[in-house]
Amino acid sequence: MIPVLISLIAIFLELSLLAFGGGNTILPEMRRQVVDVHHWMTNQQFAALFALAQAAPGPNLMIVPLVGWRVAGLPGLLVSSLAMFGPSSVITCVVLHLWERFKAHRLRSIVQVGLVPVTAGLIAASAVVLTETLAHSWPLLTIAVASAALSLATRLHPIVLLAAGALVGLLGLGQS
Repeated sequence: MIPVLISLIAIFLELSLLAFGGGNTILPEMRRQVVDVHHWMTNQQFAALFALAQAAPGPNLMIVPLVGWRVAGLPGLLVSSLAMFGPSSVITCVVLHLWERFKAHRLRSIVQVGLVPVTAGLIAASAVVLTETLAHSWPLLTIAVASAALSLATRLHPIVLLAAGALVGLLGLGQS
């Protein structure tokens, strides 16, 4: 159990420091670590945890404690949560202090403009990885594309899209 907890700490400590631009930017690496590297779960189990985390109220990184719980129970939940949220919270406090201190500096606006495409690219990469994980058949790919289009074209709440996807799955329409 101790080696697993140490692995969880190492993974989420690193991800904590890489989660620049929001939690969804680290989903591809999180999935790679827990599915491909450590084989703690399958792609489908990871996707199910992600869907559950997104449906639950709260921060978009609720998947972290769920992964910890799935891998090592309550100790896994605790160490993965502390490793993920502790370091980034401290860094955020320090950076926010500096950000506010230098709010009139020209370099601040340059950095802010430059980070927009980086963040957008990281989020797009997350979307691609999750789609590849979930859409392993034409019907599922169609559902994913339709959900993305509806999300972009309307103001539908994501929970509505998740509920619609669940209904499609219950009806068996997403099977190939």
